[in-house]
Amino acid sequence: MYVNYYTRELMNEGDNPPIGIVLCADKSDAVVKYTLPEDNKQIFASKYMTYLPTEEELKRELKFDDYIKLDSIDVKE
Repeated sequence: MYVNYYTRELMNEGDNPPIGIVLCADKSDAVVKYTLPEDNKQIFASKYMTYLPTEEELKRELKFDDYIKLDSIDVKE
């Protein structure tokens, strides 16, 4: 809402369009529908955690098994 207000009422000629972030505890189609402009083609979503993940969760998220351990590589100068 604030981004749309700024765009319509406060922007000056030559200003870049403002960006905004919508933070929600849960997904809500109504919040998305009425918060974002209808013609916006650049909507991005991301997942944020409100707690620190465990080591096992981090490994799964990063697909840790796909990486090579640096200390196991034989580097010769």
